Amino acid sequence: MSFNDILSVAMLGGMLAFIFVGFPIAFTLLFIALVFGSTGIGVNITFSLAYLQIFGTMKDDILPAVPLFIFMGYMTEQAGLMNRLFGSMRQIMAPLSGSLFLAVLVTATIFAMATGIVGAAVTVLGIMAGPMMIKAGYDAKLSAGAIAAGGTLGILIPPSVMLVVMGPTLGVPVNQLYGAAMAPGFMLAVCYAIYCVARSYINPRVGPILPIEERVGSAIEITREFVVGVLPLCLLIVATLGSILSGLATPTEAASCGAVGATILALAYRKLSFWTLKNAAVATVVTSSMVLLLAVASNVFGAVFTQLGGAAIITDVVTSIPVSDMWKLVIIMVIIFALGWPFEWPAIVLVFLPIFTPIVLQLDLGMTKPELLLWFGVLVAVNLQTAYLSPPVAMSAYFLRNVVPQWSLKLIYRGMGQFMVIQIVFLIALLMWPSLVLWLPSVLK
Repeated sequence: MSFNDILSVAMLGGMLAFIFVGFPIAFTLLFIALVFGSTGIGVNITFSLAYLQIFGTMKDDILPAVPLFIFMGYMTEQAGLMNRLFGSMRQIMAPLSGSLFLAVLVTATIFAMATGIVGAAVTVLGIMAGPMMIKAGYDAKLSAGAIAAGGTLGILIPPSVMLVVMGPTLGVPVNQLYGAAMAPGFMLAVCYAIYCVARSYINPRVGPILPIEERVGSAIEITREFVVGVLPLCLLIVATLGSILSGLATPTEAASCGAVGATILALAYRKLSFWTLKNAAVATVVTSSMVLLLAVASNVFGAVFTQLGGAAIITDVVTSIPVSDMWKLVIIMVIIFALGWPFEWPAIVLVFLPIFTPIVLQLDLGMTKPELLLWFGVLVAVNLQTAYLSPPVAMSAYFLRNVVPQWSLKLIYRGMGQFMVIQIVFLIALLMWPSLVLWLPSVLK
């Protein structure tokens, strides 16, 4: 190995070591890239690479969609639209066994199309549904699992912020990636619902029917709840996503309309105030700054790492493993699953995905390059969603524990484990049948 090869391996190891210690990821990436780059390829080349990467990232016309979609999500949360949505679905499904499970999962699915913020979704669902499920005598483990799993749908179902960031990283159009992820996202939500309903019908004590006194009486009132609480948000989502998938608007243009639409809905529901707007704006700035700074830092890190020869080393090591190309892809999925424990999705998508993508492109899996990248992107998205539910880190558990203290961390882990099994089986199904991912993008072309 050459000196630069050794430097690149040490660069990757140093990055992992610093992050595991607890240093901020973005600043760690920049620091390590500048130090190792200056040592291996010279100060002038390193800083020139850094300048070009920073300038190129800021010129990307997709990235402005990130703060706009984040603002749309926080505004719908601050305006209490999720509360109205859950209340409506709870009354509509009240006569069914496991109705609160269904209400949680339908609410989570619809809200996932308004925001891709897992922490906000799990927290709000926990506040609304947790005490209600406890009072109704629902199985605690299954309740905790349904809330945690439903809240993670936001990183998979469009307009997921993660998919907006992943598109330029993989080099695929965001609208095509949205189309590829939409069917698997809805199918996974249906799998959750089928599991919860089946458990409730097999053992009615798991998810009892809501008492009559807690239901809205007439069909007119239920219809009004649907029209007022569900329809406006659904129309906003359809308009936003439909314009992207059909090609009528870019993700940035659609996101700006979605942000304005969410603000108008908050005004219509009489929830718009100075403090609502301020809270949504501050949360948007904080979250967007983290994602965009990490995007810049990871591009600088990736450029230096590649220039030192690190990407080529990893590609050679993985491709030389004496297994079939499909098993090489499985190995990459296992590595990403393990990385999902200590790392949030921005680090994996922006730092590690550019390392794995060249390896995937060398695999002969019987599909074109665009199809392969779309398939790989959705596999990564489902994989990272699974990581939110897998101990020991499993951020969804901590979000839920903070708002429903009656449920212990051990109980929440056991509940999430049931849904993690569903996701792993679903991920295997996507590996075996790529058409589940690729059929909708082929229709949208």
